[in-house]
Amino acid sequence: MALPAGEGAADDNIIENPAEKAAENTPAVSGSSALGRMLHRNAARTAERRRTGELETRRSRRRRSSWRFILPSLIGVSVFFLVPFMVVVYYSLVNNPVQHVFVGTENYVRILQNPAFLTAARNTLVFSLISVPLAVVLSLFLAVVLESRIPFKSYFRSFFLSPMMVPVASVILVWQVLFHSHGLANDLIGIFGLGPIDWPKSDYAMIPICILFLWKNLGYNMILFMAGLSAIPREILEVAKLESATDWQIFWSIKLRYLSSSLMFVTIMSLINSFKVFREIYLLTGDHPYGSLYMLQHFINNNLSSLDYQKVSSAAILMSIVMVCIIALLLMAENRAGRDLES
Repeated sequence: MALPAGEGAADDNIIENPAEKAAENTPAVSGSSALGRMLHRNAARTAERRRTGELETRRSRRRRSSWRFILPSLIGVSVFFLVPFMVVVYYSLVNNPVQHVFVGTENYVRILQNPAFLTAARNTLVFSLISVPLAVVLSLFLAVVLESRIPFKSYFRSFFLSPMMVPVASVILVWQVLFHSHGLANDLIGIFGLGPIDWPKSDYAMIPICILFLWKNLGYNMILFMAGLSAIPREILEVAKLESATDWQIFWSIKLRYLSSSLMFVTIMSLINSFKVFREIYLLTGDHPYGSLYMLQHFINNNLSSLDYQKVSSAAILMSIVMVCIIALLLMAENRAGRDLES
């Protein structure tokens, strides 16, 4: 049935246009989507801040826990090392412990012009230059020999480690018998027609001390080198042997490079021990030994007995500076060897 014209027009106006409806709803949908994204970003930022806060809390807890563990050691080092060292530095810069007048480097100039200090420094330097390389080379040689398959290896190792268990006073008694004017050393050189020598009071006085130093330190250094040799990867050594490398090439190109850290540590320890040889010399010769045995420790000990704090402090600071410079050079050499090994 046909509809009236008026009613058809009215129905056309009542029917909704889908395009118009979508256009009307689009802003609302876009607004809700933007609001959702904004809420999502805020939630993500809140979660991120929460995670960051938790991480910072954990890190702060770890730092506090680490400081609690380190604090006793820091207190001990500060009380027994840093504070005394700063006191020594202070005494080296004042005229005396009573007046406390600042004199700058005057004490250092005076100490460098002191003949006793120069003699002691020269003797200590000569002894270190002789004994430290010998200790390093001989202990490395013994470690390489004991690493190979030789009979009675354990007995040799025990023999070289036994000096570490012998008290110094007992060793000095043996050395006094060996190097007396009528001791065994003179009997041995008498075979070659050489006259008796009073070793501690002659120009050869440093020879017994060097032998004593080597005898006491070779075993410890040897064990350190043996530990370093055992850590070298066996695959590299086997490949070198398959490539027809000689034992000398393997030692020089592989073993010695892998032993750079052990070499550095052994050298530093031997250098420190060479500066502490005063105990043996003091027990063997007393406060004022023969000229070639007068070490820096003798100079410091004798001036400390007379309460000359300025000389003692200045000498100690100069000796510390020399030690720090030498150790810094050794560390630089070891660092360069490590980079070469990595490459």
